[in-house]
Amino acid sequence: MRKLAILTFVTLDGVMQAPKLPEEDTSNGFQYGGWAEKYWEEVMSSVAQHAMNKPYDVLLGRKTYELFNEHNAVNPNSPFHDLTKYVVTNSLSELTWKNSVPISGHVADEIRKLKEKDGPLLQIHGSWELTQALIKNNLVDEFRIWTFPIILGKGKRLFSDEDFPNDLNLITSETTANGVIMSIYSPKKDEILH
Repeated sequence: MRKLAILTFVTLDGVMQAPKLPEEDTSNGFQYGGWAEKYWEEVMSSVAQHAMNKPYDVLLGRKTYELFNEHNAVNPNSPFHDLTKYVVTNSLSELTWKNSVPISGHVADEIRKLKEKDGPLLQIHGSWELTQALIKNNLVDEFRIWTFPIILGKGKRLFSDEDFPNDLNLITSETTANGVIMSIYSPKKDEILH
């Protein structure tokens, strides 16, 4: 059985919306896109060391898939081209990025089936709506969180007021020189309250 890990960047107040680009996700009038940019280079070195150093496939929502596809299209050497990309979508009729596999229907059930198959770790990058569904359905085996020393006050948060693991095991953590804290947690599945 393969594990599923959420890899995300959040502000100190838990916002994960649009860390890299101003136009990345402006839904609900969000105006702070690109909030992580000044920390990016050092943080990506930490991400490469702690989250991308072993084989993995990615699980993406449709919007994140389109954004990553567009961003990586200009870089023929991007490692994302060779990864298997599972894309949760009910609207894309064709996935043009190589090694892309559509997932549709009841998302939680389909992800459970995917986890039961042999294969490397599944990592979710971005994909707020998908992340919320995975947390709500207790499908997350690891949270790989980079917390930035920024407070935005509004935006899409990693954890909502609804269901989420109440107790986590800290696997490892470290701080970058520019103040970003990397923490990797696993849920204590037997202690999740509903």
